[in-house]
Amino acid sequence: MSPTESPTTEPAAAETAVFAAAQWTRATGAGVDPHEYRRVTDALTSVADWGPSFVRTGQAYLNRAEGAGSSVSAGEYLLMAARWFHLATLAPYAEANRAAAEADRALSRALTVLEPGARRVSGEGFTGWLRGPSDAAGTVVVVPGLDSAKEEFLDLVSALLARGLAVFAMDGPGQGALAATTSLRAEYEQVVGQVVDALGVARIGLVGMSLGGYFAARTAALEPRVAVAATVSGPFRLDWEELPAPVRDIMARRTGGPDAARAFARQVDLASLAPRIAAPLLVVDGGQDVIPGVTNGEPLARLAPRGTCLSVPHGDHLLGNARPDWLSPLGDHIADALTGTRA
Repeated sequence: MSPTESPTTEPAAAETAVFAAAQWTRATGAGVDPHEYRRVTDALTSVADWGPSFVRTGQAYLNRAEGAGSSVSAGEYLLMAARWFHLATLAPYAEANRAAAEADRALSRALTVLEPGARRVSGEGFTGWLRGPSDAAGTVVVVPGLDSAKEEFLDLVSALLARGLAVFAMDGPGQGALAATTSLRAEYEQVVGQVVDALGVARIGLVGMSLGGYFAARTAALEPRVAVAATVSGPFRLDWEELPAPVRDIMARRTGGPDAARAFARQVDLASLAPRIAAPLLVVDGGQDVIPGVTNGEPLARLAPRGTCLSVPHGDHLLGNARPDWLSPLGDHIADALTGTRA
């Protein structure tokens, strides 16, 4: 041990390495460069450094955008900044809400530059961006999960846009840009109902990511304007007592405290709602996604009248390590139901 090294340095570094490895496929799945991710995380000495370091990386991309030689380059740098700012919120961080706001601003600036037709749509308990052709044959709403946000799933949005669909990627209560001012709520179908009203469409496709899978399935059971749905790594049921401490901590922060988190977890159970899902439903699960206290989506696919399960044996949570195995099939599932044809 060097004279300046504390006895806790090595354990802290080991903990940080474990945390960074656990977030690896999620971060690269979100679209950050894997080599840059390694450079940033290899330099961390504790998990407490995660947020500030990721924010600095995001700021570096904002600086690149300011000096970019073209509007396209500026927009691409801004999209990357949005990813890094969002990922800064994945570890406990006092400035997490500010980082989420920076992610939101960077995405807004990027879309203003790259897609002048994109439209910000906000209402009570939701905000997001509507992208794609104004005369699209169908509109898809993408719902994030416990600690994710609209900035995390840009590749999913791109896959849906490539099929000629309009896409509304949103933050709901307790999520992303709204995490600082609202709390998670189980009755997400009410939020999606307001989204559909605001978008002015007769029906939607709905995709839910992680806990967003529960929100999407619940909404598909209770909101008749959902014409097709898909879940990715969504829970069928939660058991509060078995959930890992970090998950419980995040849930407590996002719901307003431990008691609210326990009450929220008790509501996450699709046993009675799954048989009421009339729309075609694709349930995507990773075989390596094993989180204590979370049951996977197979029962949801089995109980839903038009449910199909796509299980990827080597996939982890959100299947960031298996994008080719599910992203295109999910896009086709949504597009086929909304348009009747494949782009």
